[in-house]
Amino acid sequence: MGLFFLKRFITLLATLIGASIVVFLVLEILPGNAAQMLMGPDASPDAVAALATKLGLDQPATQRYWEWISGLVVGDMGNSYAYSTPVLELVLERLALTVPLALMAMVITTVLALIAGVYAASRHNKLGDVGMMGLAQIGIAIPNFWFAILLILLFSVKLQWFSAGGFPGWTEDAGGSPLEALKALLLPAIALAVVQAAILARITRSAVLEVLREDFVRTARAKGLSQRAALWSHVLRNAMIPVITVMGLQFANLLAGTIVVENVFYLPGLGRLIFQSISNRDLIVVRNCVMLLAAMVVIVNFVVDILYAVIDPRVKASDI
Repeated sequence: MGLFFLKRFITLLATLIGASIVVFLVLEILPGNAAQMLMGPDASPDAVAALATKLGLDQPATQRYWEWISGLVVGDMGNSYAYSTPVLELVLERLALTVPLALMAMVITTVLALIAGVYAASRHNKLGDVGMMGLAQIGIAIPNFWFAILLILLFSVKLQWFSAGGFPGWTEDAGGSPLEALKALLLPAIALAVVQAAILARITRSAVLEVLREDFVRTARAKGLSQRAALWSHVLRNAMIPVITVMGLQFANLLAGTIVVENVFYLPGLGRLIFQSISNRDLIVVRNCVMLLAAMVVIVNFVVDILYAVIDPRVKASDI
């Protein structure tokens, strides 16, 4: 187990370093000049050059990369060009919305998918199975931004149960409350969760059907264990490794999906910050936000690998 953890941790560090290089290089080759964008098209070349020097844009790329990485290690992300504010403050403020939104969407995804997948598997080739997988196929085909617009039209415009957009905040000082904040995130979370739940339901169904054919399940049923108890107590746990693998990938998709959904619902989260920073050519914010999203995805996959060994003790370092 120790060797397994060490190998996965080294892979984690190597992946983070590789991701940082890719993120830095991709933003470096983009056309345009941040100093020119901030100064405006009518600014003189001398003024633009002076601002570029102040922002450190005239330094060699290797030096800027090293300064950026060394700053990340100690929690210094630099200052935003457009907001003149430490990037870390901006990111932490927006993560207070994006992380709860992604977690809420992941909970909804998991609950819907496990119920639908196990239900379909328990009624293999029957009407319940066909109907559930038909709904899953429709869910896979629906873009989350389009489904978000449908939710707004139904629950905000017609029924007026929810606000069409905006975020009241988590505290009374911000003008809201935890209950109001969760209510404001419910529709965006559902919009993010539907497609992912449909995919995970199909994976769950396949994994459960495969385990149902194992000898130990037939033995448990022969000893008098009910079908429901066998499904939830024995089958589902043994079917969870492929399910957890997909869940790790889906959390990455949920984080990426917040960029679109936050703009549809006008939520001041990390996705909207990235969108605004791209428009403002605020590359230091874009670079740190994209790197943060990449790091979160890599860390989630690392946790998934560790969960393999917890769920299935047969997993060894050589298996992955």
